[in-house]
Amino acid sequence: MYTNTAYLGKKDEDIIDQSKSLIVTAAGYYKVCVSPMIHTERPEGRKDYQLYYVAAGKVHLYLHGTEERIIEKGNMILFYPGEPQKYFLYLEDKPETYWCHFTGKDVEKILLHYEMPREQSVFYVGTSPDYQWVFRQMIQELQLQRTNFEDMLSLNLQHILLIINRFIHEKVDFRRTMFDEVEKAKHYFNEHYREPIVVEEYAKKYGMTANWFSQNFRRITKVTPMQYIISLRINHAVDLIDTTEYPIGQIAAAVGYENTMYFSRLFKKHTGMTPTEYKKRDKTKEKENKKQS
Repeated sequence: MYTNTAYLGKKDEDIIDQSKSLIVTAAGYYKVCVSPMIHTERPEGRKDYQLYYVAAGKVHLYLHGTEERIIEKGNMILFYPGEPQKYFLYLEDKPETYWCHFTGKDVEKILLHYEMPREQSVFYVGTSPDYQWVFRQMIQELQLQRTNFEDMLSLNLQHILLIINRFIHEKVDFRRTMFDEVEKAKHYFNEHYREPIVVEEYAKKYGMTANWFSQNFRRITKVTPMQYIISLRINHAVDLIDTTEYPIGQIAAAVGYENTMYFSRLFKKHTGMTPTEYKKRDKTKEKENKKQS
């Protein structure tokens, strides 16, 4: 088994701390790749809370002494204090899971605020890569324990709860698979917006027709895939103008446009001014601020 874990205190220690609103006490990642099976069994549960995400494969879960329930990827399990825990990970299922333990004086209020299901311990939350990314951030924060790491951990956990809440509200009547495809596409576009992206080719690569993908992408995000990509590029261009002295042509190339004139037209359409006008406005503001100071 491959593991990557981190703890605020000792391993398996139930830390109960009411000094802060929300405190993450442990986080980890499990991947079964050698042992035929690993399992966790806590008949009396824990004194803290646990959020458990199935990122790949399956987990065999037993809730409150009931018969076996198979939990597939994309599901989240929320264990409350004192709730019995019994689950198995089998090599043949190729499971990968992320988890964290948390405590704090406002946990119940926070869970209620983000509308976490109280009546059901297992609920589908999708397979967005963001879950794994944030869990890995939590593990790293606990391992390095840099300045204000506890505050960062609290924000990380609330980030996960926010993604879950958004999924609950935005999926409406869309099929799980379509919502997941859109989340995956958004993540891909955010990572590769600088590259030439052809929506038709992207859809074909993942077994979808361009029309079906574009229509459902727009239903969920309220914009077309290309509008989403252009917004990413223009927003990053604005950041570059604000924070660097790069010439406009270099900024255009940095966000995916070799044709500076075309980039300028798109920029004006989205911001109301050309890149050069925006840059001059930025300089004017800077001078005014210096005068006032």
